[in-house]
Amino acid sequence: MKSYVTISLGCKVNSYEVSALVSRLKERGYVEDKINPTVAIINTCSVTATADQKSRQHIRKLINTYKDAIIVVMGCYSQGQHKFIAEEIKANIITGTSNRDKLVDLIENYKGGVIDITDEKSRLFNLYEELGVTNHSENVRAYLKIQDGCDNFCSYCLIPYRRGKARSRNHLDVIKEATSLVKFGYKEIVLTGIHVGGYGKDLTNETFSNLVKDLLDTNVYRLRISSIEASEIDDELIKLINEKENLANHFHIPLQSGSDTVLKRMNRKYNKEEFLKTLTKIREACPNVAFTTDVIVGFPGESDEEFMETYNFIKECGFNMLHVFPFSSREGTAASRLPNHIDPKIKKERVNKLLDLSNRLWEEYENRFINKEVEVLVEQYDEINHLNIGHTSNYLEVKIPSRENKVGQIVKTIYKK
Repeated sequence: MKSYVTISLGCKVNSYEVSALVSRLKERGYVEDKINPTVAIINTCSVTATADQKSRQHIRKLINTYKDAIIVVMGCYSQGQHKFIAEEIKANIITGTSNRDKLVDLIENYKGGVIDITDEKSRLFNLYEELGVTNHSENVRAYLKIQDGCDNFCSYCLIPYRRGKARSRNHLDVIKEATSLVKFGYKEIVLTGIHVGGYGKDLTNETFSNLVKDLLDTNVYRLRISSIEASEIDDELIKLINEKENLANHFHIPLQSGSDTVLKRMNRKYNKEEFLKTLTKIREACPNVAFTTDVIVGFPGESDEEFMETYNFIKECGFNMLHVFPFSSREGTAASRLPNHIDPKIKKERVNKLLDLSNRLWEEYENRFINKEVEVLVEQYDEINHLNIGHTSNYLEVKIPSRENKVGQIVKTIYKK
């Protein structure tokens, strides 16, 4: 029996790419087997030093756990460390962030040894690799990858070096996959990519907003944007936020810092005034919108005053939830060469302070909806506690008591914490 097991580390893009590979394996007759698979696949992450460490640990764990399986490694960590993985860890088949379309044939024809097909230049930096997904592990929500790579080169980030330049997926291919997902019953589609809002910049007469408009017209119940830069939210997208009920009222907009001086050192493409102006426009179009964000603390040279600028600016923006990360120095980035790196203890204190703020902000946001009617897409059923669990458009998690499994249904209920 041909069988597989998979692990996806890191972002939603990695999850999509694993789903794409699984689709191709199933077409060849493979079935999932977590006990004794013939092939074990891992999509690695390299966004932080901790992510690198976890990737190494998981690769070694796969090798030790599935001794008779073909071990396949791909992703951002292997893009930068493929030689180490081949020579020291000795996985069987290795690639980085391209050539995934060759993996199934390599698995089928594998005869032994180490095969490294990582492309360090040509293809990685020029072409969008069309993978396509025909099945997803979730039964109501599907990720839809629309682009790869990034041209921003934020001073702290390795990803442009690991994923290559920004390249967009063909518009018609995106719409075709979305239409197919709706046909097969998926209620929510989550747009994902390395730099989602940059979609279309490498194409002729194409913009992210135009793509979103066409996707909303596929009659998907809900379209959610995984993450988008404030500088790439244009008036056309804000118009769609105001007019289209099936565009999720939740936007994850990375801030990273609320200090203009730190933003400049980070090589971010906006300042505080521009950022706040965009959020204000969105909130005017959609008063109940949920805003979540990413924040990096302890960036080299971040003073107490700059940190407090960030703290206060987060409150001014009216964010509802924060994802907080201590700065992780990545060799080869501009930030790694900056002076005045912050003591880990100070970074930890700042992380905890922002996490406390995040908890308060989310509680305040939730309280606005208590005892009000909300519409929920049910995503899972807890058979032990008899609960249907799902999310609203603005990403409130709702638990609905019922002895009837309503996964995939849209339910109106009164919100209770």
